[in-house]
Amino acid sequence: MSWLTWRQYRIQFVAVAALLAVFGAVLLVSGLQLAAQWNAVVAACRTGDACANQPPPPLDIGLANDLTVLGLLVPAALGILWGAPLAGAEFESGAVNFAWSQSITRTRWLVVKAGWVLCTAAVVGGVVSALLTWWSGPRNAATADALRATVFDTQGVVPVAYAVFAVALGIAMGVLLRRTVPAVAVTLAGFVGVRLVVAQFLRPHLVPATTAYSSPLSGTWPFPKGPDLILSSGMAGRYGHPIPEVFTREVASVPVSYLSATCQKLAAPFTYSGQPGDIQPAGHPSSATQKLIDSCIQASGVRNYVSYQPASHYWPLQFAEAGIFVALAAAFTGIAFLVLRHRDA
Repeated sequence: MSWLTWRQYRIQFVAVAALLAVFGAVLLVSGLQLAAQWNAVVAACRTGDACANQPPPPLDIGLANDLTVLGLLVPAALGILWGAPLAGAEFESGAVNFAWSQSITRTRWLVVKAGWVLCTAAVVGGVVSALLTWWSGPRNAATADALRATVFDTQGVVPVAYAVFAVALGIAMGVLLRRTVPAVAVTLAGFVGVRLVVAQFLRPHLVPATTAYSSPLSGTWPFPKGPDLILSSGMAGRYGHPIPEVFTREVASVPVSYLSATCQKLAAPFTYSGQPGDIQPAGHPSSATQKLIDSCIQASGVRNYVSYQPASHYWPLQFAEAGIFVALAAAFTGIAFLVLRHRDA
């Protein structure tokens, strides 16, 4: 069976190996140039004040940056080109009837074929991820946005899990539908759908988020370095519960309803909601009154907050998400085996 699997997929394997070689050569040349640029930027920042008050100059990434988008497409391509036809094409052509009439059982037939294809998909996903992770090193250091979706999804260990999941999903759809084209369509739709659900709704909560607070009187917000890491932000009350964003009279951005009655009366002449018809304050409080209002704000416990995933959560998020897709791949592989064993040819 191993030799037969090789005979069936040898052209595809050789073609993928050739494409990976070209892909790797382009990234190698571009990556060395990118690393040289980054080393020059770091050296300039160390020897002078060019980066003291401003970010380092952007890197000239070039055409290779467009090739990194392929990292998003590789898992889906493996699912529809290798996974879906593995069983779907065999059922359509009737080849399974001949194979199962020999000494080969259904279980062994699927174990060998699916095993080799799944392992190869994992290798391909790993090679693509390793190339893109290495190439993106200087860019990641310059932009500090490794948790941004298009960056996170093409580096680390998750591309390997994506590739295995896509192929396992394709195999299961081929066994269930027994037609190549419908299996390809369902595989592509299912893969994209699951990826979107996990990225948008599950990923931000796979690891407990970090929350930073700051006093509204400080005039600053506790934003992390990478704005793409932010999950939510706003104002929180004394016990950490978010304050709803509603149009209300406020002082120093703090709703006056969160102040004591005495403080509300003290701050009333200097509050304004921005609503049409609301009268703006006629002037500013005296320094003594301002100190009293500031004391009231401090006593209220109201704070600015930002909930986010810091860069230190990159690998925990990677492994947590990879575990989800590996588990899904195992589930769909199990479904394929159960259906194949209990369904007539």
